[in-house]
Amino acid sequence: MNTTDKPEPTVTIVVAGEHDHNAEQPAVRVKELSERDRHRILRHFLALDEHDRTLRFGMRLKDDLITQYVDRLDFSRDTIFGVHTSKFKLIGVGHLAFAPREAYPDSVAATLKDHVAEFGVSVSASGRGQGVGSKLFERAAIHCRNADVDTLYMHCLSSNQVMIHIAKKAGMAIHRDHGEADAYLKLLPASPGTVFREALQEQVASFDYALKANTRAAVKWLANLPGFRDD
Repeated sequence: MNTTDKPEPTVTIVVAGEHDHNAEQPAVRVKELSERDRHRILRHFLALDEHDRTLRFGMRLKDDLITQYVDRLDFSRDTIFGVHTSKFKLIGVGHLAFAPREAYPDSVAATLKDHVAEFGVSVSASGRGQGVGSKLFERAAIHCRNADVDTLYMHCLSSNQVMIHIAKKAGMAIHRDHGEADAYLKLLPASPGTVFREALQEQVASFDYALKANTRAAVKWLANLPGFRDD
């Protein structure tokens, strides 16, 4: 490596209430979701209580409206990430929606790119304290860079302290108005390092997913054998 080359700056995001327990907790693997995960996404959202639904969607959506929202997800247009448990339960979902910059009034002055992105995230109660929200945000940011998007938005209630904390730690400019908060982050261009890093993260997450699937299938197969008892 040329000695004049400078390494890319990195951002470490720590969400309020999410502590570093790497020695005690499994690594958080963020995997890109697809059409086949739609039913798991629906179960994740339906399991959120009224307070968490308000924080995620800005209002208390009823089950039928959440079902309609999930039914309308377009995996060919947007990018959705998830964090699975060993039993394939989604404990975190990050939705990265792309839109023309004209859709955001201040984006015309903020970027020359054709599109901007907005990020929304939700974490199940059982997944908190593990850095799930932070990892989802980090993956969304690197995906935007590699997709030639340099402006990432977040919109949330001002009472959503977790999202506000993520935004502040990432250096996002935050604007509050009538109980709501808008934040946007200017991203660096893509580089060979960011492309490799995202590909590696997806590969590791896919391997982890396959390992969990094979382990679960093996346990089910063994459970059906005569004389086998799962203690």
